Amino acid sequence: MGQRWRLVVAALVGLIASSLGLAAVALESDGKTTENVSKASLCWRTEDFVVTQPCSPCSSFEAVGEPFAGRKRTPECRATGFIEHISCGKKEEIKSCRSAEMEARIFWKFEGSMIGLAAVFALLVVYRQRMLDRKALEKVRKQIESI
Repeated sequence: MGQRWRLVVAALVGLIASSLGLAAVALESDGKTTENVSKASLCWRTEDFVVTQPCSPCSSFEAVGEPFAGRKRTPECRATGFIEHISCGKKEEIKSCRSAEMEARIFWKFEGSMIGLAAVFALLVVYRQRMLDRKALEKVRKQIESI
């Protein structure tokens, strides 16, 4: 019995931890923190801007960079994996963004983990109810035998 409960608790902790990880991704800022943005002027915070290229996944070159050429990964890609090109006046800049595709993927991962968690708890309830029913029947049987 002890091994089963340890296994169940470990599974629940794993599910909860994965759900918290998904929640952390969902609560992530819009890529506007200074660590996620290159040393650009961040003009979209202070000026009006025009989106020149809509939110799209980072290319492998932008995401990984070229180690032999000395180019590092584009910092805007680190936050979400998606970028959009914007124009602030005469400046062209890259901004991290959140795409509908990414949001849908996060949503379905969360839904799947919650359905899995509900199924685990439903099985635990059924198992516990059966165990209690057996104990009650055994108790009644012993009382009848003692008469």
